[in-house]
Amino acid sequence: MSVNKLNYKIIAHIMGLLLLCNGGFMLLATIVSFVYKDGVTMQVMLASLLTMFVGVVLMFFTREHQKSINKREGYIVVTFGWIFMSLSGTLPYLFSQSIPSFTNAFFETMSGYTTTGASILNDIEIVPKGVLFWRSLTHWIGGMGIIVLAIAILPLLGIGGMQLFAAEAPGPSTDKLHPRITDTAKRLWLIYVGYTAAETLLLKLAGMNFFDAINHALSTLSTGGFSTKNASVAYWNDKPLIQYIIMLFMLLAGMNFVLSYFGFKGKVQKIIKDEECKWYFFFVFVFTAVATVIIFLQADPSISAIDHPMVYGELESAFRHALFQVLAVITTTGFVSADFTVWTPFLKIFFFGLMFLGGSAGSTAGGMKVVRHLITIRNGILEFKRTLHPRAVLPVRYNQRAVSKEIVFNILAFFILYMLSFIIGSLVLGMLGLDFETAIGGAASSLGNVGPGLGKLSPVNNFDMLPDFGKWWCSFLMLIGRLELFTVLILLTPFFWRNQ
Repeated sequence: MSVNKLNYKIIAHIMGLLLLCNGGFMLLATIVSFVYKDGVTMQVMLASLLTMFVGVVLMFFTREHQKSINKREGYIVVTFGWIFMSLSGTLPYLFSQSIPSFTNAFFETMSGYTTTGASILNDIEIVPKGVLFWRSLTHWIGGMGIIVLAIAILPLLGIGGMQLFAAEAPGPSTDKLHPRITDTAKRLWLIYVGYTAAETLLLKLAGMNFFDAINHALSTLSTGGFSTKNASVAYWNDKPLIQYIIMLFMLLAGMNFVLSYFGFKGKVQKIIKDEECKWYFFFVFVFTAVATVIIFLQADPSISAIDHPMVYGELESAFRHALFQVLAVITTTGFVSADFTVWTPFLKIFFFGLMFLGGSAGSTAGGMKVVRHLITIRNGILEFKRTLHPRAVLPVRYNQRAVSKEIVFNILAFFILYMLSFIIGSLVLGMLGLDFETAIGGAASSLGNVGPGLGKLSPVNNFDMLPDFGKWWCSFLMLIGRLELFTVLILLTPFFWRNQ
């Protein structure tokens, strides 16, 4: 088989474009820093200018490039795009001395772009507002994918973006809003921006100040989880409306964004008939009901920090915290309204299991995704039937259509790789001296881009206690989890780089 040589110039050119965009976003943080007079405006601006300068230089020296990109180059661009963005994204932290350690700054930035929401900051509220805004903005950029943003711009350079989109979203869903991939990206971003603006407005009306409102909107729609408060969303436990608004947008962010587009176009039947969407809502409903009953009957009502002496108040509190934490974990947003690890032993295991579920394909959520679970379970059930009727043709069906064997095999391979990554991830953390609960919680949380873990990495703690190698390891798990394993791991195989 013949494999074309890699077009390194186009790869470097796109890296330059991404750095230029990243520096442009940093300018927004510079403006926020200037408005709030937080004392680090010049440092954030310097980070922005330096990032844009490197981007312009890369683009200038690779301007004479072949304007075509194949699948191999797409994988390289996506993976290294995330790494380059994360490396440049550390500059506002380092220049402002908000996070002086490069390891810690890289961990925080990778956690931002991968929308994991795990943090090493022990006191978030003393961080300058411009840097806090940048921290939330890394979530927002990563949420819909820096590559999807870039392919809306690439046509200006005469480059097609289909290969990039395939590498950015390697899941089983291939729904498109428009035949042209760049138009798809633009429509998705329009919905994304619209949801972000709507949540910001609603949170402001519900009692948040504007700065907190926009930061939490950026984190919610990206299913990230960075907050401006040390207590996360538990800071507003006395304002249930704020938490219900965040829950609504967590629910929307965990849905396939294509379905949101159909909803705005009035094609409600497409949403109703979508099996993944139905099961997504069903899982949220059932898991919330289970958690609500257990919290109400067994957990200490004071854990909710709501002072309602009436039974109704306690039930509402139990329901609200159950729904909030179920959504936060399933959608991998990772916001915290209460520490679910201290409710009951059953609920600790329960929420640990939810870390492996994930939201819908085509959403900003991490995890395995609901559709993969559905197809795997259905294939497993059909194996029983095939055992009894070996000659019968029994295809796996999804949305009333037969799923090809190639997709089924791809999903089964994904599950095996995911569980192997989790096991190896846990073993490495265990070798670093972490106890069993902390190791499996840290690996599951990082790989699933959830945020909070178990043990010493529970929702009321953070990842600062990890040794430096542990932070780099968790950063790697975040990256492969965000790019759904294959995109990154294929780069580690010798045959990928072999020219034949």
